[in-house]
Amino acid sequence: MGDAGIVRNRLKIEAAIGNARAFLAVKREFGSFDAYLWRFVGGRTLQSRRRSMRDVPARTEVSDALAKDLKQRGFRFVGSTIVYAFMQAVGMVNDHLVTCYRRAQLAGATLRGK
Repeated sequence: MGDAGIVRNRLKIEAAIGNARAFLAVKREFGSFDAYLWRFVGGRTLQSRRRSMRDVPARTEVSDALAKDLKQRGFRFVGSTIVYAFMQAVGMVNDHLVTCYRRAQLAGATLRGK
């Protein structure tokens, strides 16, 4: 708590420890955290057809469901918006705009298991 170079918020520190425990419980139940996560998108990357950045949502029904389930499993600091950003970052959602060259490159790929 005294080190200014790291998180000093007691709630966040306790959440990190609790989230690690919840992660291990999910891993035991589903075999891997990966297997647990990909159930929410049917094992395939969700492909969007966004035309502008205004069309990219901050959250979706899927991120709502995943965030709710994570919370029920004891995870903390996992709201729908941060969960949706995570889903984009790990390839569960392809929100590249239709005009982006990367969208086509990623549209046929499923990142599960890589």
